[in-house]
Amino acid sequence: MAFNIRVYGILINSKNEVLLSDERRFGKEFTKFPGGGLELGEGLKDCLKREFQEELHLEIEVQELIYLTDFYQKSAFHKDDQIISVYYSVSAHDLGIIPVKEIPFDFEVNAIEAHRWKRVEDLKDEDLTFPIDKLVAGIIKMNEK
Repeated sequence: MAFNIRVYGILINSKNEVLLSDERRFGKEFTKFPGGGLELGEGLKDCLKREFQEELHLEIEVQELIYLTDFYQKSAFHKDDQIISVYYSVSAHDLGIIPVKEIPFDFEVNAIEAHRWKRVEDLKDEDLTFPIDKLVAGIIKMNEK
């Protein structure tokens, strides 16, 4: 068994929409919040900044911690891994550079991910694939009230 540490950013725009990431990996399609895996020798916030730079070419500011996994979650992709996820709120100045889609899984040719905005008030469990993301969506919605 290995630990797989994942770091995600909750980016909400001025229209109260949260950024979602539709991805295709390991023969599956799934929707999650932007972010990814912690690399050896990397801090949590540095990981998140790197992931947003790699995936979106976007410089972000990492703000407060929203959630840290506090229950056992087996990896959906590696049966011997336990997932530990860390979620931060993030901000960015130039959200207009993010290429967004309107339809889930509307990938460009040969692309493995696409991004889209979803109104926080309209966010539902079924909009996200993984159990921890669903829990965090509930936290986000609760914090918006």
